[in-house]
Amino acid sequence: MKKLFLLAILTLFLQMNLCSQTAFELTFTAIDNTSYTTLDSIKIMNQTQGSDTVLHWPDTVLMLYHVSINEDYNNKLNFNVLQNYPNPVIDRTYIRIYVPEKDNIKMTITDVLGRQIINRERFLNKGYHEFSFKPGDAKIYFFTARLKSTSRSIKILNAGQHTNGQCLLDYIRGYNITTQTKSTSATQGFSFTIGDKLLYIGYSNAIQSGIQASPEANDDYIFQFATNITCPGTPTIDYGGQIYNTIQIYNQCWMKENLNVGTKINSSILPRDNDTIEKYCFNNSAYICDNTSGGLYSWDEMMNYTYETGGQGICPNGWHIPDDIDWQILEGAVDGEYKIGNSEWDNYQWRGMDAGGNLKQAGTTNWEPPNNGATDAFGFTALPGGYFVQNAFWGFGYKGYFYSSDIEDNFYRNIDWNQVMIQRNTGGGALAISVRCVKDD
Repeated sequence: MKKLFLLAILTLFLQMNLCSQTAFELTFTAIDNTSYTTLDSIKIMNQTQGSDTVLHWPDTVLMLYHVSINEDYNNKLNFNVLQNYPNPVIDRTYIRIYVPEKDNIKMTITDVLGRQIINRERFLNKGYHEFSFKPGDAKIYFFTARLKSTSRSIKILNAGQHTNGQCLLDYIRGYNITTQTKSTSATQGFSFTIGDKLLYIGYSNAIQSGIQASPEANDDYIFQFATNITCPGTPTIDYGGQIYNTIQIYNQCWMKENLNVGTKINSSILPRDNDTIEKYCFNNSAYICDNTSGGLYSWDEMMNYTYETGGQGICPNGWHIPDDIDWQILEGAVDGEYKIGNSEWDNYQWRGMDAGGNLKQAGTTNWEPPNNGATDAFGFTALPGGYFVQNAFWGFGYKGYFYSSDIEDNFYRNIDWNQVMIQRNTGGGALAISVRCVKDD
């Protein structure tokens, strides 16, 4: 018994020394298309534990504390240079430095050949400091900041066309560390464990943008506030012999058309786990697949027989089947009353105020009358592809059914010809329905 007691004490001692409270830093910035914009605030919701916290400008850095095995985390409360945003750069980019105490900071910008383009020195107070950088005609630059014997560097990619070759580095502003520490202290009660699913909601001029993530280390997030435009840098996707347009709806980049990849099979045939993507076409009509609303896919076929919530499925590389939270972010982004993160989107059946109407293609070219409330206000252009179940086709012109990739509940969305709301249901695994792909973050 004495040996067991000593073993228990030794085990507890080892656990106390191996485990400690560690922290990592999440940094938030924002753009509108490719131009920098200011965040008013950020709400962080822990959807796993049901807690939340809010950051207010200019404090846009969240320290997440958690208990874990000791690791050599990069503690950004020491001298550090954060990655520039946006990167690659089109016209101008922004660089943030953290200075742990007032001191002289030496800054240089060099090109890929090591040639010095800019050389600056500046006394900076304790806190965060932001600089803007306008590149010249080189494609790659390196920004290095030095504090005494410590240096930090980042790589800057230039995607713009600057023929004059002139580089500019300008000081923008500093953030007093007192504000930062005060906010950090306030968020230490925010519950978080590695693996939790977080929803970040950025606010800028009364507009919302949402990002979902499960952070495991220091990370930088950029909220996009542009909407109803082609996705910056990705206007189209060539996939499976077909060109798909894209549509940016705040932080999400969606395919503008339903997926229509794979080989058509007759309604009397069951899809098989083979090397071929197989689709149904409404009423066995290839014309409908190719010219109207795309293919109808069984659950297993859509997931490509690989079961992971938020997985790629049959989407192209760099894209994935939207999960339930992807859909909830989209619904909150387009609805006129219930915004991103509202508990309304956790409900089943018909929800929201007008999200369905704002996602539907306007008019009655493809939708049956009356196509209530259809505005297509955000360019999503949802179409009524109908569905296939129990060897029969239903709902073409009346219903647009869309999959999510949640493996436990098989959530799907339903948009109707006579509804302005949008429906959330489980059990989509029994259907063959339409698929939209959303771009990876």
